[in-house]
Amino acid sequence: MSKKSIHGIYDDDDQLKDGARLLRDHGIKVKEVFSPFPVHGLDALIGVPRTRLAITAFVYGITGTCLATLMMWYMMVSDWPTDVGGKPNWGYFYNMPAFIPITFESTVLCAAHLMFWTFMFRSWLLPGVTPKNPDPRTTDDKFLMLIEANDSDVDKIVGYLKQTGASEVNLK
Repeated sequence: MSKKSIHGIYDDDDQLKDGARLLRDHGIKVKEVFSPFPVHGLDALIGVPRTRLAITAFVYGITGTCLATLMMWYMMVSDWPTDVGGKPNWGYFYNMPAFIPITFESTVLCAAHLMFWTFMFRSWLLPGVTPKNPDPRTTDDKFLMLIEANDSDVDKIVGYLKQTGASEVNLK
């Protein structure tokens, strides 16, 4: 049995969600959805697992905090201790309130920059890489639902897509 790729193209995100809900209720798995903007609640409808990007952002933020703490301890306490405003310089703990802004900024800087690169590598949006988007109109105003199905289920799925308002249904 061969597999066919079915592209259901929608003009409205509510119709897209209705189509995904109908397919899910009939036990048909949606492989991927391409849309010009995030559609709230769609990932739960098509069964996308929860992302781990928040965990990586936390790890990157902690890395920034640790690097900032190490840098400030080395510069202000170990390497070149100076008496600024009568504050003690023989321990990082005593100077910590003055270091809070630097710690916060370093945390945000590391988390933001490393998350950018993580997202770019994870989604393959790198320069020179051919995009995996099957229809370029999905970057403007169309929504595409990609379904892989056996030859025997194609007519049933096409019917479901048209029933929920798909403006085009293409077989690949």
